[in-house]
Amino acid sequence: MGVLMSDRTDSQVSSGRGSGLSLKIIIALVIAAFSLIGYFSQTSYNPVTQQKQHVAITPDQEIALGLQSAPEMSHEYGGDANDSAGQQRVSRIGQSIVANSDAGKTPYKFQFHLLADNQTINAFALPGGQVFITEGLYKRLNTPGELSGVLAHEIGHVVARHSAQHIAKQQLTQGLTGAAVLATYDPNDPKSRNTAEVAALIGTVVNLKFGRNDELEADKLGVRFESDAGYDPRSMIKVMEILQNASKTRIPEFFSTHPNPEHRIERIKEAIAAKYPDGVPQGLKE
Repeated sequence: MGVLMSDRTDSQVSSGRGSGLSLKIIIALVIAAFSLIGYFSQTSYNPVTQQKQHVAITPDQEIALGLQSAPEMSHEYGGDANDSAGQQRVSRIGQSIVANSDAGKTPYKFQFHLLADNQTINAFALPGGQVFITEGLYKRLNTPGELSGVLAHEIGHVVARHSAQHIAKQQLTQGLTGAAVLATYDPNDPKSRNTAEVAALIGTVVNLKFGRNDELEADKLGVRFESDAGYDPRSMIKVMEILQNASKTRIPEFFSTHPNPEHRIERIKEAIAAKYPDGVPQGLKE
């Protein structure tokens, strides 16, 4: 009798575990489905890029987010530079690009900042139109055209709504990886932790790939905006060469959020050729 009772108990335990596993999978599938539906239902047409995008916030929210984040980002790079002439130059060229390109037809409120950090070679944009360049990069640029190339690239990020897209992608990735972890992780099986870590890694790699594509699209838009403002887009190639020479170390491109400079140069040349199939005209500002 005791043996029979023992067998029944083991069967019940096994059945309970199976039911628990099935329930976990069902819940995981529901989470994944809601994540996918939420992502693909958030669509917006971008008239500048002429593409449908999956975005999670409105342009007004992008502007507010950028304005709220700007002081913290500025502080991280030493605040505004003391070079008033440099600040005016950055702002003048940046606003000229906006006024003479499709960027000026968007709802974004562009402001351009020269930051005091003279060690870091960087430029970046926040959602909504806050654009920054460090003195470390600014002082390496030799011509107004090179500066316009950097600023046009960052304007491209804003107009293409890359931050808004990234927020939506993060929400999707969090939902999918959460579902994967829920479906595969078993606290009684230490080996399942590896599966959860792999799922999280997949999400990270997906987002990194999107980052590299964003950079290439911003380069393409930068060529367009810079040209429309009367600057020679070939100056963007010179900027890439400056960045290439400044790079002391490099990680493999696939795991980097930025493509290698030589790859970006190839794509910039393609964009210039598409813009000017008969060759870059004379008289553009260098």
